[in-house]
Amino acid sequence: MFKTIGVIGAGQMGHGIAHASALAGANIRLIDVSPETLTDAVERIRAFMGKQAGRGVIDAAEIEPALARIKTGTDYALLSDCDMVIESATENEGIKRDILKRAIEHMPADALLSTNTSSISITRLAANTDRPDRFCGCHFMNPVPAMPLVELIRGLATTDETFEKFRAYAEGLGKTVAVSEDFPGFIVNRILLPMINEAIYTLYEGVGTVTAIDTAIKLGTRHPLGPLELADFIGLDTCLAILSVLHGDLADAKYRPCPLLVKYVEAGWLGVKTGRGFYDYAEETPRPTR
Repeated sequence: MFKTIGVIGAGQMGHGIAHASALAGANIRLIDVSPETLTDAVERIRAFMGKQAGRGVIDAAEIEPALARIKTGTDYALLSDCDMVIESATENEGIKRDILKRAIEHMPADALLSTNTSSISITRLAANTDRPDRFCGCHFMNPVPAMPLVELIRGLATTDETFEKFRAYAEGLGKTVAVSEDFPGFIVNRILLPMINEAIYTLYEGVGTVTAIDTAIKLGTRHPLGPLELADFIGLDTCLAILSVLHGDLADAKYRPCPLLVKYVEAGWLGVKTGRGFYDYAEETPRPTR
């Protein structure tokens, strides 16, 4: 287990990684460009830990010590004592490259580096750093504290020693590791996002309504969420970003994002985080928007 972990990006994935790692005993350096996002992240972590304690997943006595291990800030100098840093920003390769370049300016020379990308080439991102041999893809599922899986993806230059340290880290969080080759979308999103995209095409072409599509998949395939519900939960902008990587890198028309998904993102209807996507979340019971 890494002793001190830097997490760059305090959104839903970043604060989830900080949450799980702090509970496992690591000191956390949580960085974001927005002080408000950092404040909100700590409150979300506190609230989720409270729910875990209420369900008996953790002991309530673990909460305050875990929160005390999380230090937040906007300055990358916070990374100066980290033995591992994980980037968890938006699914945009240019933004990730810029973050990684900034991070290595402040990290110890022997520290390991990782990304929580859900689709982008680990080899390409690693090559943008000064330590491609100590770089690994570490793809958590959302919500991180509750989901038991971590995909580990080694880049072309990742050493066995680096990979095994990340495996030990993931298993130390109580996660099950699935090892993926460095292909666009890896395993989970290579399978999941085309399904979501096809569900959106099914809506777009009038084959079924939002309710009919989600009900059919939940009851017909035993999925806990329908694909349109899940898309809203993931974030429609994130879904579009992943599909764009699959479509661009694999050059296969079957990954072409549905025009309706593009239209929703252009409208700012991104799902749960904006209050409107394929469902309207203004009321206690979400209402389909189509």
